[in-house]
Amino acid sequence: MTEDFQKLALRSKAAWDLLSQKPWIRVGTGLFGEASGSLQIIDEVYTAIKTNALEATVSEVGTSGLCYAEPLLDIQIPNRGRVIYGNVDPSNVEYIIKEHLAKGSPPKKFALATIDCHLEGIPKFKDLPMMKGQIRIALRNAGEIEPGDIDQYIANNGFVGLDRALSEMDPSEVLGIIKSSGLRGRGGAAFSTGTKWGFLAGNTAPKKYILCNGEEGDPGAFNDKAILETDPLSLIEGCILAGYATNATNGVVFIRHGHDAPIDRTNKAIDACYADGLLGKNILGSEFSFDMEIVLVGESYVAGEETALMEAVEGKRSMPRFRPPFPAAYGVWGFPSNINNIKTISYAPEIVRNGAEWFSSIGTDKSKGTAIACLSGHIKFSGLVEVPFGTSIRKIVEQMGGGDPNSKSIKFLQTGGPLGGVLTNDQFDMLLDFDEMAAAGAMFGSGGLIVCNQETSSVDLTRVLIAFDQMESCGKCFPCRLGTSHLLDILDRACLGKSLSGDLQLMERVGQNMKVGSLCGHGQLGYNPVASALKAFSSEFNQQMFGEGDIEIKKFVAPLHTRRGSQTLGETPTSIVKEDFTFEPKLEASQ
Repeated sequence: MTEDFQKLALRSKAAWDLLSQKPWIRVGTGLFGEASGSLQIIDEVYTAIKTNALEATVSEVGTSGLCYAEPLLDIQIPNRGRVIYGNVDPSNVEYIIKEHLAKGSPPKKFALATIDCHLEGIPKFKDLPMMKGQIRIALRNAGEIEPGDIDQYIANNGFVGLDRALSEMDPSEVLGIIKSSGLRGRGGAAFSTGTKWGFLAGNTAPKKYILCNGEEGDPGAFNDKAILETDPLSLIEGCILAGYATNATNGVVFIRHGHDAPIDRTNKAIDACYADGLLGKNILGSEFSFDMEIVLVGESYVAGEETALMEAVEGKRSMPRFRPPFPAAYGVWGFPSNINNIKTISYAPEIVRNGAEWFSSIGTDKSKGTAIACLSGHIKFSGLVEVPFGTSIRKIVEQMGGGDPNSKSIKFLQTGGPLGGVLTNDQFDMLLDFDEMAAAGAMFGSGGLIVCNQETSSVDLTRVLIAFDQMESCGKCFPCRLGTSHLLDILDRACLGKSLSGDLQLMERVGQNMKVGSLCGHGQLGYNPVASALKAFSSEFNQQMFGEGDIEIKKFVAPLHTRRGSQTLGETPTSIVKEDFTFEPKLEASQ
């Protein structure tokens, strides 16, 4: 242990011990909590404490992953454990505070779960359906500590991996641990992280960049934002470790503009690290120096592609670059660069702290560690689950997610974002595994699992996905720009029951041209949602497109205008999506 870190560790322990000596109230804020009304909850908490002359520490924490139960109110009393209250109504806050803090009698009727204590009839937190089977690594501090508080982070083993690396290892040893762990990228391609870091490490340029992709534009994916708003220090520690392993000098975190909680909390964490010598010159008294900043990108889905993201940070349009040269040779501002997903980077501190064998012992032969799945759609328990690879899809959906809230049968899952595919109910026994899911035509991607019950039309959903893909095409590549428009035209006709002879064959031809002619994954995978849905639900498509049955689709959630209309009308995707409306597109005269 370095002398500098020893001082920080002693200070953090003292601060944690002091925090634990009086009542501690945690309120889950951030994007999920705010959407459920948590800001009003925290106002009511402060009011109740003041009104009743009570003493307690109040912290705003990130989501615990139980999005279905937001807003959450977590009350911890020294030596008496914690009680978590779910779906808290502002009108009940004062009553809960008075009963729990003043009278020492937690009101069971509002309680969701307990931690380190027992209340008759109230389950333990780890026994909640959504928590059973979880192994939390990237989400280890979710809902537990105040984001950006270095003392709380260090008190929970934060920066131990960094201190170990700087005091006991040279850069090649850190790189070796990441390689041996089997960590693969969590952003979509699932490429070996150690190999990717090795490309940058082999470049001897004096200035190199570690880039962290937090753009996260996938509908149904919200785990990157959750990590940033819950535990941004784990990301920072991971970036510093990546910099040390590759001899990089600078780090940049890309976050989509408007995601205020992740932006604010990450900025706070970066400032705190500079103040304590964990960023900047000679980190922890070593010879290693590393600087880090946040760069905001606009609302552009394609900016998630690594070269498009580099263009965005340079102030240009988010459009992919031709490769070669690859980022490890010529990246942002012309400097060698390495781009990782937020989830990927956040695993690094625990891997270095616990060792490669520990991480590689979790998961399957080719998919090591854990995966963070985002459950949404027709699901009882929506939110985040972190499970070991090798967990069955059925367990995640039916046991941890609770199945359909109205007890309807689950028809399929849409996975991998708008460029992903579908898994039907009879495929749910498949294990969560990068390669197994890719072979089934439904990549895991960023972790979004959109659950669709028996009433969902596969044609409907496919049209929604292609409308999104068409709108988000950057337009640089002819096959992608025109191909997504052609696919959308055909699916428009399908949704109105006005398909033309040869539409299915036309979609396949267009899709194949997109795959071989597009510069980046947006166009290369643009036909995947159609191909996957057609493979699984060919009869449903034939019924809808060619009248081989009685199916009529009129109402669904989708952009009213795609790029062609929105450009002229000055509208944005989010401003024009209605909860329900009658879809009546203007059909083109020809194919």
